[in-house]
Order: sequence, then structure tokens, then C-alpha cells
Amino acid sequence: MQLDVVNGSNEKVGAIDVRDDVFGGRVNGDLIWESVVRANAADRRGTHMTKNRALVSGSGRKPWRQKGTGRARVGDIRTPLWRKGGTVFGPKPRSYEYTLPKKVERGALRAALAQKLGDGRLVVVDTLVAREIKTKAAAAMGSRRQGRPHRRDARPEPFAVGAQSSRHPPGAERPRHREGRHERRARRHDQERARKAAGGARLRLS
Repeated sequence: MQLDVVNGSNEKVGAIDVRDDVFGGRVNGDLIWESVVRANAADRRGTHMTKNRALVSGSGRKPWRQKGTGRARVGDIRTPLWRKGGTVFGPKPRSYEYTLPKKVERGALRAALAQKLGDGRLVVVDTLVAREIKTKAAAAMGSRRQGRPHRRDARPEPFAVGAQSSRHPPGAERPRHREGRHERRARRHDQERARKAAGGARLRLS
């Protein structure tokens, strides 16, 4: 299978050979759905939290003695049975990120590419060159690509001139880099090492 290669002015400049099993295979919607659900779960902040009986404000003193008053026994006013008491089994901050098998991710990517090609929404551009950072130039370049309103621009240089120009046109979408758990752990480790190297000094207000 061959795909046409166009330039920034939407003029054909050549062709590229692609694999039929990747771009011409069956569109498996189930794999695409699983991949999208995993991506959405990884984007969740997971900062929800409720206060249990150890975190809510209130005294830990026993309101009244255990026996002899005729009232129900109670240990403190932060009990979950009372109003303004702690929450039992409430949500805690956590990560919703999980991993899919590699074959599932690759199959989802193949299915998405095949669907885009079948819908006529896949364009191969030889190079995207922008001499200056201007949104107008990026919007004009996008409109020349057969007027497709929804597109994704994948570039290895996140701070290139063309990438900065294509951040604002309506309909343009750039892929976001999702920080995985291992990258997040490495970043925190580097921050801790930098803090220790600086002598562990922290700002303290007197």
C-alpha cells in the first residue's frame, strides 16, 4: 500500500510504502476503547480525600462517663456516627494509572491508523517548516491540508518554532506527554537528591 506525501502547500511530492497489515487491517474498536479508557484514567489527578476521625477537628475527650447516665455510650465527638464526625472508608489520594499489555496497545494503534486512513483523515507531510512563530501561518498551513478541522500534529521537538505556532489555532491538537509512574518516581528522587545536596535548607518563617 502506498500513501501520497504532500508538502506544506498540500502539493504531492512523492509516495511512501506502508504495511498493509498496519494501515489496511481490520478496525478493532474494542482495543481502541481500552486504550482510550487507560489514557483517560492516567490523566486523572486522583487528589480526592476525606477526613477520617483522626483528621477532623474536635476534642478526644470522652463527653460523659460510660455508665450511669442513661445515654448511649460514646468515646469522643469525632465518631463517624455523629454530625461533623469522621468519614469511614472515604476516598484517598491515589493514582488511577494502569498498564495494558503491549500487544493491546499496538493493536489499538494499528486500528486507529486504519480507521483514520479509511476515513480519509490521515495525511503524510514531508516536513513542517515555520520560519517565524505566527499562529496565522500555522492556521493557513492547516487549512491547505484539504480543510480538515480535526488533526493531530506529532513532532519530536515540543518547543520548535512550528510547534509553538500551532498551539492556538482552533481544531489543532498536539499530543501531550503523560508522565508515567516510573518517570514521576525518578523526578521526585532527583528533587530529593538536589535538596539534600543543597544542605537540606528549607524556608522557615519565624
